[in-house]
Amino acid sequence: MQRNPYVIGNWKMYKTSREAVDFIETVLPLIEGCQANLLLAVPYTSISSAALAAKNTRILIGAQNMHNAREGAFTGEIASLMLKEAGANFVLLGHSERRTLFGETDETVRKKVARALADDLIPVLCLGETLEERESGKIEKVLKRQLASAFHGIGKEDAGKILLAYEPVWAIGAGKSATPEIVQDAHAAIRAELVHLLGKQTAGLIPILYGGSVNPGNAPHLMAKGDIDGFLVGGASLDPRVFAGIVKHSTKKKA
Repeated sequence: MQRNPYVIGNWKMYKTSREAVDFIETVLPLIEGCQANLLLAVPYTSISSAALAAKNTRILIGAQNMHNAREGAFTGEIASLMLKEAGANFVLLGHSERRTLFGETDETVRKKVARALADDLIPVLCLGETLEERESGKIEKVLKRQLASAFHGIGKEDAGKILLAYEPVWAIGAGKSATPEIVQDAHAAIRAELVHLLGKQTAGLIPILYGGSVNPGNAPHLMAKGDIDGFLVGGASLDPRVFAGIVKHSTKKKA
């Protein structure tokens, strides 16, 4: 069994539609021949333009968040079907900035994961501990809680469609990456919990990516670890050449 690597760029609240198109046109020749699955989570306003620019290429375009309802009186929110119509193929859910800055809970994230699956969007489920939780020895407890909540009520077939992104909150946007050993330990704990929740076969299908100040320098050392299947890249994904440098260090992994 093999898990192909993924590299996801999360642009957060950066790049206009024109800048998104320019990025895609610049990065495509730089990543030619690379094996990783490439995804870009762009601002809502850039989805249509980015999807058109990425059409018939190896790049998939997605969103950074969505509401858990199919439609409704939710001013300022956006629904999964709207994202699909705009050209999105996947959606980030439970990113630490959504949890810490906007108060999203495990239950909120669970509902969004279920909605994404129901409407045929690939959920990229983000999970990870804060510095306080790490220092108090609660890492595995936090990861198990987040996983148990997100996968509650989801069948094995749908569970196999989910991508996971481990992002220790203390390493995001801080220029401070966790060591490969720290990341591997966390990913191994996640994999073990997936086996507990879903069984070995389904658990082995689910890629686990790392997010937290990834750059071309630390990417190859992280990818050398057995349970790291790629990256969720924040700030470093804004520069096409830096992003391409990370992609080039993502090689096919065996489960």
